[in-house]
Amino acid sequence: MISKQLLSRGMAVVVMTSVTSLVWAQSFTGSVVSADSGLPIGGASIKVKNQKISTSSDESGKFALKASTGTVLIVTYVGYKTEEITVTGPNMVIRLQPQASDLEEVVVIGYGVQKKKLNTGANLKVEGEELQKRNQLNPLQSLQGQAPGVSITSTSGQPGADMKVVVRGLGTIGNSGPLYVIDGVPGGDISVLNAADIQSIDVLKDAASAAIYGSQAANGVILVTTKMGAAGKNVLSFDGYTGIQNVSRKAKLLDADQYKLIMNEQSLNSGAGVIDFNSMDGLANTNWMDYMFKDNAKMDNYNVALTGGNEKSTYALSMNYIGQEGIVGGKDVSNYQRYGFRTNSEHKLFDNFVKIGQHLNFNYIKNRGISVGNQYSNTLRGAFATSPLSPVYSDNGLYGSPFNDTSNSPWYNGDSNPYGVMMTNSNNANDGQKLLADIFAEIEPIKGLKIRSLLGFNYYASEYRSFTPMYRFSIYTYNQDHTTTSQNMSKGHTLTWTNTASYDFDIHTDHRFSAMVGMESLRYQGTYLSGSNWNLLSQFNDFAHAYLDNTTGQAHLDEKGNVVETRTVSGKPENITRRVSYFGRLGYNYKEKYLLNATLRADGSSKFSRSNRWGYFPSVSAGWVISSEEFFKEHLAAVNFFKLRASWGQVGNQDIADFQYAAPISTSTGITSSNPGAHYVFGTSNNNIAGAYPSRLSNPNLTWETSEQTNIGFDAKFANSRLDVVADFYVKKTKNWLVTAPVLATPERCPLLSMAVT
Repeated sequence: MISKQLLSRGMAVVVMTSVTSLVWAQSFTGSVVSADSGLPIGGASIKVKNQKISTSSDESGKFALKASTGTVLIVTYVGYKTEEITVTGPNMVIRLQPQASDLEEVVVIGYGVQKKKLNTGANLKVEGEELQKRNQLNPLQSLQGQAPGVSITSTSGQPGADMKVVVRGLGTIGNSGPLYVIDGVPGGDISVLNAADIQSIDVLKDAASAAIYGSQAANGVILVTTKMGAAGKNVLSFDGYTGIQNVSRKAKLLDADQYKLIMNEQSLNSGAGVIDFNSMDGLANTNWMDYMFKDNAKMDNYNVALTGGNEKSTYALSMNYIGQEGIVGGKDVSNYQRYGFRTNSEHKLFDNFVKIGQHLNFNYIKNRGISVGNQYSNTLRGAFATSPLSPVYSDNGLYGSPFNDTSNSPWYNGDSNPYGVMMTNSNNANDGQKLLADIFAEIEPIKGLKIRSLLGFNYYASEYRSFTPMYRFSIYTYNQDHTTTSQNMSKGHTLTWTNTASYDFDIHTDHRFSAMVGMESLRYQGTYLSGSNWNLLSQFNDFAHAYLDNTTGQAHLDEKGNVVETRTVSGKPENITRRVSYFGRLGYNYKEKYLLNATLRADGSSKFSRSNRWGYFPSVSAGWVISSEEFFKEHLAAVNFFKLRASWGQVGNQDIADFQYAAPISTSTGITSSNPGAHYVFGTSNNNIAGAYPSRLSNPNLTWETSEQTNIGFDAKFANSRLDVVADFYVKKTKNWLVTAPVLATPERCPLLSMAVT
């Protein structure tokens, strides 16, 4: 009985399987057409979801494949939105919706936005999604390789290291970094943004695009737009990853046997005979690279975001954490941690007559670091030169040291312990806070006229602490007289107030104009405090207790009778920097075919004397969308889009210290053998009387550094807009370089000059 039931069930399974196979074996036909024109689409891809069954439509848009009712098809074609269609019966007509051309998308320009097709400058845009795919801790690292004409390199391999960004080559011997504008606020720090919070990055490369920012734009402009909320359901999202880092290849050094061989060869060649290594105690076989580099250094990046809103109000909130351990030294001496919070919101009031909103981004940063720099000051240098016979640790558990000042020492007394030096000299910590925030209001009294006011606030504060213990690793590497404790604190803020009015209007439909005028004022002020002292209390002789209150250093006389100050304290407010600017832009296009744009900016800066306080930075640009001409469509139909561009513009640079045009007066603060100060002798008693002196020669003719660019280029699209080609030729000249010129017989320091054209 049981066997009969099993046989019946088995037959049922076979029958059901056969029926299913017959259903799948049915051939399903259909066609693919454009939803807006109704024309057939040939070459569309039709694929059964979660299956390997696929086909494509022919020239008439028709296709056939094996499918059953209820099957889900995925239909794709370049330039159209991907559709998922459920099969309901034979001869289905699938209508694809055209995607908006990227030429119709809006790109961010200075103090506004513009349709990409109408842009006449050398700009590029990178979407935030592309940055997020790179899984980098710094958005600039994600931008590497995605921005032609923009060089992005790391200043070091240390966690949290700054990135050096150069747009179209070095244009100055001073600060060559571009201006960063984050949500309309200039001067923000892009490195503290999480890539998951970025909507897009726009790079203004030529002077015509950047001239609207005047004196800040000599090295290009990078505009960052962070994500806003959207009307609809609340969306909670999480993005995160964790990973490990390892050095790709370690330098191969000699092991103990190889080192002995080469040293014996050297000794024999010099006539000294074979070295008796067997008579030496404590020989090791140390691979210093294995100790200096740490395997599987961890890195983490987590971001939680909540977005949502309705037709009147939208919001976006996010919190993030980033952590990275150093591959040199490990987390104990090299690490970076950042905690971030962001909130953006926008609200429409009075039937959309008024729009208000805000952006806020706060970050708390903790980091420790090793010594980085040139070949003489970086941490790894000693590891390449130290003998593998030297031990890392001595028998007593302390860091081993080959140093021995006896005459029969087998060691070179200049050899050190690179690992011990790194772990001993990397007692430091830095805590910082950064806040970038703004509030804005915008009204539209008549159609096309928008008046906007934005108040931006950029704040930073940092605290740095370090401790240097006593040690002696070699005749060159030692600190055996005293310990040193240092503490530094600084803070500052920049207030930016920007007001703009823009008006877009048409004349007889075909003639379209856009105009914008504005003013901007900026004020920066900061303070700092620095102190250090010798001799940390013996019961607190470690970094955890290295604070100035725990030090005992006192001023004393050296062997020559000079006063030695062990405690140094300095602190003062930084000079207040002010700048006020007026700017405007006028744009025109005829049928989106012939394009003209012009900008002018006037900047007044407190860094120059009254006679040279104002700088003026103009630009003009033009474009011709040749692909819109009938003759082009007839003879070059394979080219989907072609636009010629040409531009000329000037931008400025004022990145120098305050009051460089003046000769500051310094006064004497004390008399020592190393610091006689400015003292005068009167009478026959040889008494020194305190005096004053100019510490720098003045240069009232100091003026703006100016970069001038001429640019010619084109934008083209081929193969149904699947292939984009952008080409530019430019000439860039920098005038009136701001450099310190050496002169003979100066009072103390050299003046700053404006040099010739380069």
